Amino acid sequence: MVETIPEITLYDGLTVPAIGFGTYKLNGNEGANAIANAINIGYRLIDTAYNYENEGAVGQAIKRSSVRREDLLVTSKLPGRYQAYDKAITAIQESLYRASLSYFDLYLIHWPNPKQDMYVEAWQALIDAKKWGLIRSIGVCNFLPEHLERLKTETGVKPSINQIELHPFFNQAEQRKWHAIHHIQTQSWSPLARANEILNNETIVNIARQHNKTVSQIILRWHYQLGSIAIPKSSSYERQLENISIFDFSLTETEMNAISKLTKPNGRIKNLDPAIYEEF
Repeated sequence: MVETIPEITLYDGLTVPAIGFGTYKLNGNEGANAIANAINIGYRLIDTAYNYENEGAVGQAIKRSSVRREDLLVTSKLPGRYQAYDKAITAIQESLYRASLSYFDLYLIHWPNPKQDMYVEAWQALIDAKKWGLIRSIGVCNFLPEHLERLKTETGVKPSINQIELHPFFNQAEQRKWHAIHHIQTQSWSPLARANEILNNETIVNIARQHNKTVSQIILRWHYQLGSIAIPKSSSYERQLENISIFDFSLTETEMNAISKLTKPNGRIKNLDPAIYEEF
């Protein structure tokens, strides 16, 4: 078990761990067991979504774990098809019922869906759900600066967090800079890029040898030192422990820069551009 994970305080006062656990494709009994193992190892931030169809597995994992609900932070996300206000409220309630929870610590709009143009209405639903005690902190995923600006302008409330695709092949330098200026926390989805290519990258392999760490540990430490909250996923006990054991070493500025320079203009994994992509 990992004893100490650094914490980050969001602008609204919620304190969250500096690394979390992703649950995409961890479903059913096997998924619940994998998530429970992660909690018992030391993960305290658990990331799910309506569209992952595993909020029930997350709830079951919490019951199976040795950790109290109040010591965990659970995130879920609103799908694009439910961005209308009334549908959003109902979806939040349904997600809580599925997870057997009375509140989410974080709840995010999964994608802006700009063609649909209902994300401001969805955001108002999240604002109200927070007022009612269903959510502790509200945020978004995959929002570009123009989407974030519009939320603040039209509702007076900005997201506490923006979960974006972020990995060494797509380092999101400008988006991260914008977040920092506006005090919005960056969170990284697919932090290890979902690809064998990055695990065999010569630059990162060499850095890993220098520190006697794995490539995954080097990449996740890079996220941490960037100030972003990574949410790696694994069903393997050994890999779960490996991924969270990144707080006993540091990367030099030279090493950080070498990893950041691996970014590519077309580095998105599946070319999911928030300016045009529509998720339902």
